[in-house]
Amino acid sequence: MKKYALTVLSVVPLFAHAQSSVTLYGILDEGLHYQSKVGAGQKVSMDSLSGPYGSRWGVTGTEDLGAGTQAIFTLESGINMPNGQAAQGNTLFGRQAFVGLKNAQYGSVTFGRQYDMVFYFPEFLAGYALMGGPTSVHPGDLDNAANSVRWNNTIRYMSPSFRGFTFGGLYSLGGVAGDFTSQSGYSLGAGYTAGGLKVGAAYEFFKNPTATAGKGLFTDNQSGASNLSGSLNSGYQTAQSYQVAMIAASYALTDKWSVAGSYSNTEYGNLGSGFQKNAAKFHNFDVAISYKFTPFLSTGLAYDYLKGTAVGKAGDSGAGNQHYNQISWATDYVMSKRTELYGAIGYQIASGQNSLGKSAVANISNLGDSSTNKQVLVRLAIRHRF
Repeated sequence: MKKYALTVLSVVPLFAHAQSSVTLYGILDEGLHYQSKVGAGQKVSMDSLSGPYGSRWGVTGTEDLGAGTQAIFTLESGINMPNGQAAQGNTLFGRQAFVGLKNAQYGSVTFGRQYDMVFYFPEFLAGYALMGGPTSVHPGDLDNAANSVRWNNTIRYMSPSFRGFTFGGLYSLGGVAGDFTSQSGYSLGAGYTAGGLKVGAAYEFFKNPTATAGKGLFTDNQSGASNLSGSLNSGYQTAQSYQVAMIAASYALTDKWSVAGSYSNTEYGNLGSGFQKNAAKFHNFDVAISYKFTPFLSTGLAYDYLKGTAVGKAGDSGAGNQHYNQISWATDYVMSKRTELYGAIGYQIASGQNSLGKSAVANISNLGDSSTNKQVLVRLAIRHRF
């Protein structure tokens, strides 16, 4: 027995240098939604997924491997609080699930289900992010600036900061029998920070985004749920490619005033013979301004404009020529380090012809097509972090 104890004690110092930590964290963001003109009438519901951050819980960890290198991992699942199910189409760890290595000098390499470069660079600098919440989401979230989709089977690199400049890249492995590149894609991004100015840009391309449920970029959830659900883009299910280019910037004018704005170009390519043009293109502009009354109370106003180019269908050259104007306002009150109360209201007007060749209708934050070209969305919510 003594010999066994000595053997164990002699091994312990070999691992004494390895410092590790595991953290359980989460956000609970529950709100009351009022949505006008959905289907036959108005809709009042509870929602925990459409807030600025979305309800979630996760586990993240690090282990010090020496020489400035760490092993890292994150497992993060969305929570649909009203029914207790996992979010992202009832996908366990549908938000993030990755493992990798990180070095303070060389950056990080991670593998798994991860966010794209739109998330890491331009997203948080856009007018949408300055406001936050579903009322200011870009119509249809066509550029994925509100994280409607994550990328499966990815390898991601993120650089350290070089005097305020950072960059990153992600590649999603695809491949089906006879075509290694099918259902694959890549995403690149970069950002720069200098004082109160922040600038970020990203580009991404994905092949066969509407592939089999659970495999395509737009159908990567367990349930196969797709963000091509509204008439704005549901007619483009035949798209063989998807690409986004986005740039955004924010600037702190003073310690109270901040402004932000973005531009994105989204394209659904190779639509097939049913369309007169081969690609559907969208241009989205947004701008926002915020003001802090106190360190605890802030408010902001945002405007968004989306223009879709005509793709044309048999006998209807104007299909896809659609325009969306959206304005939103939000106020946030910080009650403590962990708890906030906030409210937001958005108003959207649509015009032109949608992807189905019918009159365009409003749809704020992909929460449901309006019965007309106008819609109002109101959210009153409480958010708690742990």
